[in-house]
Amino acid sequence: MTRTTRAQRETLFRLWKRATDGAPHPATYREFRETAQPVFFGDGAICVPWLGMFVCIEPDGYSHT
Repeated sequence: MTRTTRAQRETLFRLWKRATDGAPHPATYREFRETAQPVFFGDGAICVPWLGMFVCIEPDGYSHT
């Protein structure tokens, strides 16, 4: 599993929760978190596939597509 900051984990949880609100989701939060990969330029950001796109999450928790 990729190392993450607390802020990144909080953002990952919010994304997972948004994807599962009102609909059954096959992945648990832990399974979703395991899909996170480090971004290639090595500044501590991670990238996770989410609803057909990739979301990057900076070490401070800021997320963007």
